[in-house]
Amino acid sequence: MSEATDTTPPDPSAGPAPQPLYPGDTGVLPENARRVLVQLLLGPALDRERHPRLWPALLQHEAAIRSRLAELFLDLVLDADSGVAFTRQADTGELEAPILLRRSPLTFIDSVLLLYLRGQLTAAETRGERAVVSLDDMLEQLRLYRHRLSTDRAGFDKRARAAIEKAKKNNLLARVRGSDDRYLVSPSLKLMFGAEEVAALSTLYAASARSGPAAEDTP
Repeated sequence: MSEATDTTPPDPSAGPAPQPLYPGDTGVLPENARRVLVQLLLGPALDRERHPRLWPALLQHEAAIRSRLAELFLDLVLDADSGVAFTRQADTGELEAPILLRRSPLTFIDSVLLLYLRGQLTAAETRGERAVVSLDDMLEQLRLYRHRLSTDRAGFDKRARAAIEKAKKNNLLARVRGSDDRYLVSPSLKLMFGAEEVAALSTLYAASARSGPAAEDTP
């Protein structure tokens, strides 16, 4: 008896089988889409200007990348106009999902710095410009809150500089080419800090700047 022959016609919409990128590779995404996925998971954001080779791949493979992230209980937040994208934990409702993204809590001084940068970003966007800040401007802004944490100016400045370095490490600040103390503010801050969060924190910290000394912040 002859074996049955599969007479199902091929699906004309199906593309060619993906070629493995390395021995044992069973993935189906093309290489550039995989690199986008890795950058999103590394965080904190994928930026059109900082990642010019990855940004087009993100837009081209957005649906597939969203699907892969959803399998990890993550959402893709993408602002094509600003040219930034990042991941966040998906709202799974009553489903208890594992948390993949571990975020270190912001200290008081971290939050003050990010609020200042967010304000500079908003002001620059109304002028149709990129937000640029200087090291001196950031330190001067943070010193308004020195009494909140410490009366030791040298110690406070050390912590303020550490907060700035943290923002640089997280790609929220990028040095302006040819300058030692001027930085571009990442547009991702607009997505990370919504208008309601900015308003609430701004009111709280404005009151704090006028108040007396408070307990030392945890570094």
